Amino acid sequence: MTAPVDPTHTPAWSELAALRESISPDLRGWFAADADRAERLSFPLADLHVDLSKNLVDDDVLAALLRLAEQTGVAERFAAMLEGAHLNTSEDRAVLHTALRRPAGASPELTVDGQDVDADVQSVLEALSAFATRVREGKWLGITGKRVTHVVNIGIGGSDLGPVMVYEALKPYADAGIEARFVSNIDPTDLAQKTADLDPETTLFIVASKTFTTLETLTNARLARDWLWAGLTASAAIADDDEARTDAVAHHFVAVSTALDKVAAFGIDPANAFGFWDWVGGRYSVDSAIGLSLAVALGPDVFRDLLAGFHTVDEHVRTTPLERNVPILMGLLNVWYVNFHGAQSHAVLPYAQQLNRFPAYLQQLTMESNGKSVRWDGTPATTDTGEVFWGEPGTNGQHAFYQLIHQGTRLIPADFIAFVNPAYPSSDGDQDVHELFLANFLAQTKALAFGKTAEEVEAEGTEGALVAARTFPGNRPTTSIFAPALTPQVLGQLIALYEHITFTQGTIWGINSFDQWGVELGKQLAMQIAPAIGGDAAAIDAQDASTRALLEYYRANRT
Repeated sequence: MTAPVDPTHTPAWSELAALRESISPDLRGWFAADADRAERLSFPLADLHVDLSKNLVDDDVLAALLRLAEQTGVAERFAAMLEGAHLNTSEDRAVLHTALRRPAGASPELTVDGQDVDADVQSVLEALSAFATRVREGKWLGITGKRVTHVVNIGIGGSDLGPVMVYEALKPYADAGIEARFVSNIDPTDLAQKTADLDPETTLFIVASKTFTTLETLTNARLARDWLWAGLTASAAIADDDEARTDAVAHHFVAVSTALDKVAAFGIDPANAFGFWDWVGGRYSVDSAIGLSLAVALGPDVFRDLLAGFHTVDEHVRTTPLERNVPILMGLLNVWYVNFHGAQSHAVLPYAQQLNRFPAYLQQLTMESNGKSVRWDGTPATTDTGEVFWGEPGTNGQHAFYQLIHQGTRLIPADFIAFVNPAYPSSDGDQDVHELFLANFLAQTKALAFGKTAEEVEAEGTEGALVAARTFPGNRPTTSIFAPALTPQVLGQLIALYEHITFTQGTIWGINSFDQWGVELGKQLAMQIAPAIGGDAAAIDAQDASTRALLEYYRANRT
């Protein structure tokens, strides 16, 4: 790839810096003077209605941001990604998560590095769907002939965050009597609690690790295998010998991996291993075979609908002019806040309990992608990059951290997400509870945008020092995302929206959003420290003074 454009050397960057100095945000005034602002700054994105009107931009700022996208080559780099260019420069890999959701028969065919990507993707998708159907129809049975009632996904990072988020979001679609659970943490508590009430005879484990070497995943997989053997032998379901244990693993474990030799060594039949490719980063992999647990619990048709939602947004970004291109516009707004307003974090506030894991999912997507200080050619970044993504579902967050967003000293842009129709309609007497819920969604963005002046507070009869405490400054930027309902397609659209927001920001900053070397050092050091925890004197002596002191505390207090 060519060297990245330095955004700070573009004419658009200079324009934006000047506009930041000359324009005082005034959402009250802007709305009063521009009757069409809400309509003009609201955009359709497939099934999503995206209202950007409460952001701190006027027409001049938007025009300059669009010029920044042009001058840094956002559209051209997106096209290169779709074609299989090696955008992941540090690992010399293509970046092709968008290929995972291309429909069968898509044209033109996608061949990258001599690989028929379309054929490979469809082959795995068909195998995944066939396996999920067997489990759902009771044709895949445990070793004692019982149907599967629980599927436990063992993975970490993208092999966990994506599947658990999607499962929580689409749980109303689970129609086969199969519950999914997810184990990720190497803390033994995680596996112990997730399996405490399960029956080994009806439990299926999915071990999700591309290389089948991930420390946390393989440790948990071995513990799960021990749990399976112990439970089956204790109930006399199997004999206590190697042959029976091997047979039990073959009935109760499958893998998402390409390391077939390691899969087989674990005891899983390689025929029950579903692969994916090095051009799929973990945080972009939920629409690959990593979604096997979803296909089992929710059904292959639901999984394909999810993929269709992703693809719709991919096509929107590919074909829509920049000025109406929603993911690019939202990425540009984030650059505006990070680089010109000093924002350090970004809240994502879904008014849908089903999306309770969505902020956590976005933490990995955005922060692992854009938490970089080096550009894709190895030179230092010339701007601030990345932001801390965080959030909780409304209305819980209102009673926790909204105070800081409303009246704190830090600017925190926030995305509000809501759905017109609830998964579980209910009424409290004559009150439609979902309508009460949505009233909170609408009220919060209104309050953040327009605030409450001292004069308005005084008009209510408040006097003295209490006036300042009850005044709200307003001009706190928000984006509102509305959809008819949280369907599989809509969820796919939401995920892809944030994928391409992240892509836009990374391109403008000139960084490689598709590697994650920052997670490696800690893992390497953990392997060096592990013998020290066990008491190895040489390993203890090799540590720094602080680490040695902590090791001493641990060894003195371990019972």
